[in-house]
Amino acid sequence: MRNHLVILCCALLLSVIGVRVAGAADAAGCDFDDQGTGRVAAVVDARSFRLEDGREVKLAGIEMADRAKAATALSALLVGHDVTLRGADDTPDRYGRQVAYAFLAGAGTPVQSELLRQGLALVAPDVGDRNCASLLLAAEAEARQARSGTWAASTVIKNAESPGDILAGIGRFTVVEGRVLSVRQAGATTYLNFGRNWTQDFAATISRRIVPAFEAAGLGPKSLENRRIRVRGWVEVRRGPRIALLRVGQIEVLGDGN
Repeated sequence: MRNHLVILCCALLLSVIGVRVAGAADAAGCDFDDQGTGRVAAVVDARSFRLEDGREVKLAGIEMADRAKAATALSALLVGHDVTLRGADDTPDRYGRQVAYAFLAGAGTPVQSELLRQGLALVAPDVGDRNCASLLLAAEAEARQARSGTWAASTVIKNAESPGDILAGIGRFTVVEGRVLSVRQAGATTYLNFGRNWTQDFAATISRRIVPAFEAAGLGPKSLENRRIRVRGWVEVRRGPRIALLRVGQIEVLGDGN
């Protein structure tokens, strides 16, 4: 009997330690400097809310996939609750909003992660911290694998071999997946070509001045040739559909099972 009690106590202790370690790891993902606290008075739209002191906050690191449902979910999560705001800096955007990651009391992950897990948001390409980006991408992957929210449809990720489908999203935030068939440089621009007809097929572009940042991250353009990748950004038209890669976070190199 005593042995059983010892085993039970050890199991409980390990469980508690495991939870604490997991929580610490989660927190480390988007553990930026505090930008203040406040109680949420109202949700303004799918990714912004107003605090009781009048400050308006925009959620950093995400783009919305389903605005109506995201606004409803955000209201249920935040209104009437205290939040801690964290971010790399607290400079307001051009609309006067504070851009931040919002943490409910006792939470190890930001509210952004919950919206991603519900399939109501996509990870934005401007997450500068690699650990935070990994945390958010893991939450997005969880929703994708569970086919939650917007991932219930099979058309969320566009096939790089279907430029017509990509063109339908001109000016919108889009995720495209495919194999890089060739890498070519023309002037100050490097093209990751996903098709053989450069005037019609999809390509991702990298400016010469940004290439060193990709190389430093192990994503040199030439290293991506013949590899399957996922890119995210805003679709524009320059002959064929294009996404300009301005940040390392816009590229995911895919392995089997992604």
